[in-house]
Amino acid sequence: MNQIEHVLAIKNTLGEGPIWQPEEQVLYWVDIDGQCFFKFDPATGKHERFEVGLPVGVVAFRADGGIIMATQKGFAFWDFDALGELDAFGMLRKAPQASYSHYPSRIDTTSSLQLIADPEAHKPQTRFNDGKVDSHGRFWAGTLGDSYHNALYRFDPDGSVQMMEDGIGLANGIGWSPDNQTLYFTDSLRHSIYAYDYDAVSGTIANRRVFVHDDSAGLPDGLTVDREGFIWSAWWGGWRITRYDPEGKLERQVEMPVECPTSCTFGGASLDELYITSACAALGEAGKHKQPLAGDLFRLKTTVPGLTTYQFAG
Repeated sequence: MNQIEHVLAIKNTLGEGPIWQPEEQVLYWVDIDGQCFFKFDPATGKHERFEVGLPVGVVAFRADGGIIMATQKGFAFWDFDALGELDAFGMLRKAPQASYSHYPSRIDTTSSLQLIADPEAHKPQTRFNDGKVDSHGRFWAGTLGDSYHNALYRFDPDGSVQMMEDGIGLANGIGWSPDNQTLYFTDSLRHSIYAYDYDAVSGTIANRRVFVHDDSAGLPDGLTVDREGFIWSAWWGGWRITRYDPEGKLERQVEMPVECPTSCTFGGASLDELYITSACAALGEAGKHKQPLAGDLFRLKTTVPGLTTYQFAG
């Protein structure tokens, strides 16, 4: 169960935010510094790259079709249909403009990307980082770039944005317990994963407490939760993936062949394959030579499956 498989040589500078699309049976993830996201089909080995044009921290799926993103310029929608078609010469025809008239757009729509809301427009040094959609279709994402003054936001299907937590060192992985009563949230700079009481109906959090604190090796990064309620966390700079029981006790540690695993999610037909992204951004040329797999995509077969991926309800 602890055998790491090298799946795809992709050399992401800052691979992050993997998410499984059950209808397509494919994996999506981002390369933040590469300003793009990827789509990978394990059945065929085919992968596609989609250029966004600005750093994108995380993507999720929309019930109305397409993708919702948290980017350097706030929350945004991506419309695959707006990409257009290739002409007889292999060139992209002029794409139709995406239309989301019921959302207040902050800038004009481009061919496939529309920026919707930027709650930190007054802080140009920050960008959105990791995030996820909850069981009621709300998109949660946190920021980085203003150490210990970052925040966690909730973007609702009606287009409203709520700040849920502030004073964060570096906002990172987020997830919910199987019973939807606990929210887990990572503050990387504080070497901690926090737990909150969570009200799924109202989307509110309360009673923050330390779930895991570990300053021994690396920083906690992205996380996911399995069907038994155990939390899997990737450790930036720690060469490892960890699994914690619902009380925060370390249940296992899986060594990685790269120094900077960044995040993980369950995929596969039975959701029993843990996909792990990684980065090479912090290594330098010498480090990349010593770690030829840095920035690649990995997979771990598990005996416990993951939880369902939710879609943004807007």
